[in-house]
Amino acid sequence: MKQFFVILFLVFLAYHSSAQENPTTEQQIENITEADESETEDDSYVQALQQYTKNKLNLNTATETELKDFPFLTPIHIDNFLNYRRLFGKFINLYELQAVPGWDVNTIQKMLPYIMVGSALSVKDDFRIRLKQGEQSILSRATYVLEEAEGFKRKNDTSATSFYPGGRERVLIRYKYQYRNLLQYGITAEKDAGEQWFKGAQKNGFDFYSAHLFARNIGIIKAIALGDFTVNMGQGLMQWQSLAFRKSVDVLNTKRQATILRPYNSTSEYFFNRGAGVTVGNDKLQVTAFASFRKADGNIVIDTARAEDFFSSLLTSGLHRTKNEQADKNSIRMNSFGGNVSYNANNLHVGVNVVHFQFSKPFERDSVPYNNFTFRGTRLTNASVDWSYTWRNLHWFGEAANHRGKYKAVTSGLLLSADPKVDFSFVYRNIAPGYQTIFGNAFTEGTFPNNEKGFFAGTSIKPNSKWRLDGYMDLYRFPYLRFRIDAPSNGKDFLVQLTHKPNKQLEIYTRYRQESRALNFNADGEFNSAVVDAVPRKNWRVQVQYKVSPEITLRQRLDAMWYDLKGPRESRGFLSFFDVFYKPMLKPFSANMRLQYFETDGFDSRIYAYENDVLYGFSIPAFFNKGFRYYTNVNYDFSKKLSVWFRLARLDYLNQTVVGSGLDEIPKNHRTEARVQILWKL
Repeated sequence: MKQFFVILFLVFLAYHSSAQENPTTEQQIENITEADESETEDDSYVQALQQYTKNKLNLNTATETELKDFPFLTPIHIDNFLNYRRLFGKFINLYELQAVPGWDVNTIQKMLPYIMVGSALSVKDDFRIRLKQGEQSILSRATYVLEEAEGFKRKNDTSATSFYPGGRERVLIRYKYQYRNLLQYGITAEKDAGEQWFKGAQKNGFDFYSAHLFARNIGIIKAIALGDFTVNMGQGLMQWQSLAFRKSVDVLNTKRQATILRPYNSTSEYFFNRGAGVTVGNDKLQVTAFASFRKADGNIVIDTARAEDFFSSLLTSGLHRTKNEQADKNSIRMNSFGGNVSYNANNLHVGVNVVHFQFSKPFERDSVPYNNFTFRGTRLTNASVDWSYTWRNLHWFGEAANHRGKYKAVTSGLLLSADPKVDFSFVYRNIAPGYQTIFGNAFTEGTFPNNEKGFFAGTSIKPNSKWRLDGYMDLYRFPYLRFRIDAPSNGKDFLVQLTHKPNKQLEIYTRYRQESRALNFNADGEFNSAVVDAVPRKNWRVQVQYKVSPEITLRQRLDAMWYDLKGPRESRGFLSFFDVFYKPMLKPFSANMRLQYFETDGFDSRIYAYENDVLYGFSIPAFFNKGFRYYTNVNYDFSKKLSVWFRLARLDYLNQTVVGSGLDEIPKNHRTEARVQILWKL
């Protein structure tokens, strides 16, 4: 009965509540989370798009670098746009985009919220405006789980050896000054739940601090970064620290494209550099150099036999709650140096990239067979050459890299717009088992680019404005052993999605995906080193979105999962949710809500679902077992300078009495999370 009244209350809120536009990259982020089994904390792309809604991009001055900020633009889109402007001159009206080859109605609609047509500023005026007309803001976010986990209960137990000494709140504060994407500086401070605050292990206040200063287009200086920043080179074979998408229904989004240097103000405590970087040059020749001096978390092992400590892994969670986690914090000094030289002319790009890492302690992995090729030691150097070339409606790109001069890696792709209604995408990769990187993030099946061969082919067919068919196949092989795969193995992945949009109000899509990957198993169904065999997984999804009125949007999704049918670990799953968005025009209030039911046989048949959150926030939980999920997001703009968001989310299990495990275990069948965010524009 209590659940009924909670749901009824949420429905009432949702009726007076509102729609936050669903990001076009929702499915890509779901796929990243599913592949890595962890949620990304990189919200930089969300911040960039939000900035363009306030300070629209001038089409008459837009550079290739700026156009790469939009994840739904392919290299063919960008090259065709720049060639059109070069040939016909400045844009007079946004409607001219219809004449740019390859820019269909769907692409233009996605860009309209972020662009405008205007005249260019003089260098003097531009510099003055950067310093005086930027936006200053302070964002504060607090998250609190109402139920007390085991780690917090043990805090007052004098016999407990492991517990969370800090409070249950997670706090983020971010100050930022930004003028378009030309000048940005700010400070980010964050504390995770369980970490102390202004006492104990965190006497300086927050557990994590980040600061940055970043500027673009200052004469010969194309970009300069001080403090925290990310470096993205080539196709991610050796260095890519920003968010990068993988296989998804957006089959043309296979190329890594971003500026080499980017400002960093997200909350991940691992995927960034701390130091300085600069890019200088002209439109044809550019040189980038960077140096990073920072500490990282490492799992330290004391080797009494060698009288030398080493670390067995780099830790990426950023959690420093227990004594063991605090001991690993900043235990490794990780310095890196590198650079790029690139040539761009006549639709041709060629770049040479180098990055070198130096650690304060040796890196020694566990002595297990699948670690035979992993990096060991204190120094690692990667070098690569990347390229791209556009000829009419064909775009070829790739990167070839090496490690220690003998372990090779190559990835190469082709984007082809065969017809205004038909596009193709192809990607080939061949990466040796011995090829190793620290921040590699290429278009691969595995999390890191190593020990993989594969071929990806995708197509997007748009017979008219109402129908769209997208699909891909990916065939890959792991030539050497992997974790939980004690032999060379093969895999295959297929996806097809049909989308129907008969009018502006209604959109329906159905998607089917089937993947087969090898794993260890035995006759009892437990995975071990006995036999390696293919484990198939199938997923079918149907989603309907209907815009009832300019203010109200409804969305319904059905997801079904089949894992290893007729196999030793057969498992099935089902998930369904209903969303309501309410966003009245010219009103300060908006909100959205979700009611969801899920039921699976276990973790193997888990289903991921993207959840709307506060501004700049998102979450992609994995749902398994049986239960309900419901949340409500409310936003109120008190003025143009002050906005507040509130989120309440609850997870109720029907077939278990605890939530979580270990120190995160809650001895109840539910978990409730409250979040408040305040944005103050100075």
